[in-house]
Amino acid sequence: MNNARSIWVTGAGNGLGLALVERLLEHGHRVAASGKDGEALAALAARYGSQLLRLPWQLHEEQQAASACQQICHAWCALDGLIINGGTSDYLADDVADSELFEAIVNTNQLAAEQCLASALPLLAKGDSPQVMAVFNRYSALQLYAPTQVTAGWNNMPQWMREQRQALKAQGVALTVVGPQSLKTPVTTALAIPEEWTAQSAAEELLQRWPQGQPELVLETLDLGSLWPLPHK
Repeated sequence: MNNARSIWVTGAGNGLGLALVERLLEHGHRVAASGKDGEALAALAARYGSQLLRLPWQLHEEQQAASACQQICHAWCALDGLIINGGTSDYLADDVADSELFEAIVNTNQLAAEQCLASALPLLAKGDSPQVMAVFNRYSALQLYAPTQVTAGWNNMPQWMREQRQALKAQGVALTVVGPQSLKTPVTTALAIPEEWTAQSAAEELLQRWPQGQPELVLETLDLGSLWPLPHK
């Protein structure tokens, strides 16, 4: 990614989302970051100034997603890229019960992804070679409803994203879905071996591959917590 682009990263409060923001800024891109307030994002804002645009982060709430896109429109008028970091716990309530944790991750990330994509599409349509990258992990890629049934958009978020591909393509927007290999709907015959990814190394690899426009990327990691930290109780 040599030419400076305008990229919105959601789920940027920690882990892989934060690392993606850091790498994009280092590469000279303009970055809009939706992530929980924290010292790391504050430090990046102090260092990079107007290159980093801080946005609302509770994107599972429709009004916040719309507000984020309004701020991007006001600042840049268009978007070249959207990274939906669907595997984060940014949207979880502080008091969510352990027994409800994974269902809450799936549900809130689904709401956020649907609303961000819908709100950002007009901005992406005006962008330069616009691209969307949707990132999932073992939590957010779960098929919670009718798990014994065929994988479809109504019961699996990665599949829902894939079903948006044609509509996005019609607007000139390319889509890359990143996630673990699924035994039910494998996207490659190659054996995906989990690696010792750090948030930084995974972010660098994804950003190198993204411009190639591959429709699917498999990301298997030995330590999910290093890329997608769960909230501390």
